[in-house]
Amino acid sequence: MTTHGTRPETEIPSLMFPTGFVWGAATSAYQIEGSITADGRGTSIWDSFCSQAGRIVEAHNAEIAIDHYNRYRDDVRLMADLGLSAYRFSVSWPRIQPDGSGSYNAKGLDFYKRLVDELLSYGIDPWLTLYHWDLPQSLEDAGGWPARDTSKRFADFAATVHAELADRVRNWSTVNEPWCAAFLGYASGEHAPGRREPEAALRAAHHLNLAHGLAVQAMRAQSADSQIGGCVNLYAISPATGSEADRDAARRIDGLQNRFFLDALLKGAYPEDVLEDLGHISDLAFIQDGDLATIASPIDMLLVNYYSRFTVSGAPGGAASAAAAPTDSGSPWVGSEHVGFVNGGRPVTAMGWEIDDAGLFEVLTRLVDEYPRIPLYISENGAAFDDALGDDGTIHDPQRRDYIEAHLRICHAAIEAGVPLQGYFAWSLMDNFEWAWGYGKRFGLVYVDYESQVRTLKSSALWYADTIRHGGLLGRAQ
Repeated sequence: MTTHGTRPETEIPSLMFPTGFVWGAATSAYQIEGSITADGRGTSIWDSFCSQAGRIVEAHNAEIAIDHYNRYRDDVRLMADLGLSAYRFSVSWPRIQPDGSGSYNAKGLDFYKRLVDELLSYGIDPWLTLYHWDLPQSLEDAGGWPARDTSKRFADFAATVHAELADRVRNWSTVNEPWCAAFLGYASGEHAPGRREPEAALRAAHHLNLAHGLAVQAMRAQSADSQIGGCVNLYAISPATGSEADRDAARRIDGLQNRFFLDALLKGAYPEDVLEDLGHISDLAFIQDGDLATIASPIDMLLVNYYSRFTVSGAPGGAASAAAAPTDSGSPWVGSEHVGFVNGGRPVTAMGWEIDDAGLFEVLTRLVDEYPRIPLYISENGAAFDDALGDDGTIHDPQRRDYIEAHLRICHAAIEAGVPLQGYFAWSLMDNFEWAWGYGKRFGLVYVDYESQVRTLKSSALWYADTIRHGGLLGRAQ
């Protein structure tokens, strides 16, 4: 089913999606908003991280980003022009609670009320993510995610936002990609807060899971009508060879990347083999009685972010590294630092990530086969390419169109196979601040000139709008 960048010279059939399928695009607050000191916003760990020399490519920062804080009305009109039925965005914790606790900052929360009202005025359903990595710096100073109290502060934050917006927002997710927040933030140091403390990363991972469960409980106590879910970034994972070392490497990476979070959220337990892998790093005493039951609080949906496949090797010295991080980072693979990531020979994006749409089918069908049945949504899927503004003012990006189309075809195949997949959100709506990579990597359907802030629809955006309008993929000769 995979295309791997080549297509047969035949007509590709049309594929229509079920009525009610959610067609969306996604962003995150820190990557687009800018205005990092406006209206009482506090400092986040990413503000601090960006201020440190050598952390971000070309010393970029998000002080302006793409100025969505001031341009949100124009951006919502762009969404309407594309025909989006839903928009997934995150709220900035330090904009709403500058110090991470206590009463909320009315001006900060009012921005999101205005944004939601604007979306609703165009018939676009707001999908709100509570945490996309912008922890208030004051909470990091108090220990950050390795500290158990941060989970409690997050639950309070969730309750605060939910109480103010649940009358207008039906769909909520808690923590975006807890793997990244824990292991890139506290083990490899590639992401904020830039710590390289493997044991602390394990505590952070557990407390992010716990924060999810506590937030679900807090919001559920306020409203039975809200649809609440968790959000995980999942990978298809393959051993480089059939050797015992490579198969064990695949088990280890699958355990830390996928099962550590899925099993906790959906089964109420951490995988025993993963705990054994981690036993020499920590005694895991931070996992307290009742935590797993809280983490597994019933949810209404699971949001899945999918980008690529990992091919891994456990052979000593036999692994070629995947795309290098922009900074000199340690390993995020706590307890399995010896595992290497091998080039599988597939085409890659500008991030160096291999394109493997077939892996998405593996991920989705695995969720059905191995976990309790639950509605699923692809909450992020997309690719960075080296887009350029043409002399005629257009941006032609057929690689991105092909990437999204291939993954949508996999989504359709998964639905036909019985997967309860109910929506797709492209990442990202617009080019933006790409974390440690700064502004050098463009994922957007919409091109942003970072100097003028002019937005231009790429050819992939026009194609996606046609796809949405027709309710599915139109056949085309290749």
